[in-house]
Amino acid sequence: MTSKAERAISALRTGYDTLAELVGGLQPDDLVRPSGASEWKVADVLSHLGSGAEINLAILEGAIDGTGRPADDFNPKTWDRWNAMSPADQASNFLTTNQKLIQRYEGLSDEQLTDLRVDFGFLPEPVDVETAVGMRLSEFALHSWDVRVGFDPDAALAPEATEILLDSAGRLLGWAGKADQYDGTATLTVNTTAPDRTFGLTIADTVELTDAPTTPDGELNAPAEYLVRLITGRNAPQYTPASVTLTSTKITLDHLRRIFPGF
Repeated sequence: MTSKAERAISALRTGYDTLAELVGGLQPDDLVRPSGASEWKVADVLSHLGSGAEINLAILEGAIDGTGRPADDFNPKTWDRWNAMSPADQASNFLTTNQKLIQRYEGLSDEQLTDLRVDFGFLPEPVDVETAVGMRLSEFALHSWDVRVGFDPDAALAPEATEILLDSAGRLLGWAGKADQYDGTATLTVNTTAPDRTFGLTIADTVELTDAPTTPDGELNAPAEYLVRLITGRNAPQYTPASVTLTSTKITLDHLRRIFPGF
């Protein structure tokens, strides 16, 4: 049986291979066109994914070797080095560093997949490989969309990543959802497709996912990949599929866009 960690590694591999095929064909002008991240060009997103892969690899190697995570100045030095690269170098180095990281994940033994603990430094305690890869998958899938939507306004999150990200979406809401951006309270029934899910979304003092409510203030129907994008701020009207509907007299999609401004 494939473990959750292996599923996440497989999704990361597929997402990388798809994005690498696109990046390999980009021309210099393509690298400096706007991405789905409002303040970043395509090359900036690739730089972020490349530096992130380098940092994740160093952290993973420290866990494997027992040497611990890198020194505190490792991350800022890595970001500075990547930021100083030309767009062409950011793109080419994105390819090599992400390939190295994924190959390292793919090479982990069954014992390491189960028992290895990875110390990121900013979490309360070291995490297992499933959590570590899941964090990287979330970052990669969302920023991959940022790149792809710069060339295709109908781009969607990769399907192999969507279910994994949807199942962990509730953990994001504590800081991704800004309840103070809505005047009042509201509870929605949320129905997603691909995969099919039904649950509740409550906006009160905080924003949280709940069981499906018995008396909701409305109903949101959307592809699961869009719901993940909605929660993470990739929800502008031009990137909202026609299949998304919100039926309510109390709350609108524009309200939800303010509640989920992105990060």
